[in-house]
Amino acid sequence: MSEQDGKKAVDAYIAAAPKVAQPRLGQLRKLIKDTAPKATERLSYGMPHYEYKGRLIYFSAFKNHIGVYPVGEAAQHKDLSRYMTGKGTYRFPLDEPMPMDLIRKLIEARVKKNEETGGRKEGYARPSSSAR
Repeated sequence: MSEQDGKKAVDAYIAAAPKVAQPRLGQLRKLIKDTAPKATERLSYGMPHYEYKGRLIYFSAFKNHIGVYPVGEAAQHKDLSRYMTGKGTYRFPLDEPMPMDLIRKLIEARVKKNEETGGRKEGYARPSSSAR
């Protein structure tokens, strides 16, 4: 998927989301793009996905909340713990403001981690060519 195709796919996703969620999805998208300007955007698993030196973050819209799925680092952000509903899943209710400063810190941590590890999970080693 080209960068332009990814942008169009995310545009379409936001346009199809519940009307009440659309402004927040736009804010979240802008925050991600501002915080990780080199990240590419596309749809993955049917939701907007951002990649920078590996998987970075996903988000999705629901009737009553916006789900944000950072690929790692979620448990380290205690200030977002009230929104955490599962391992690596945040739910931000549509009837209250999203904590954009805290989400920015989460994205910054993900960018830093991916720059350090190339997007690989800790403890995971790719097989060497001699092991194939």
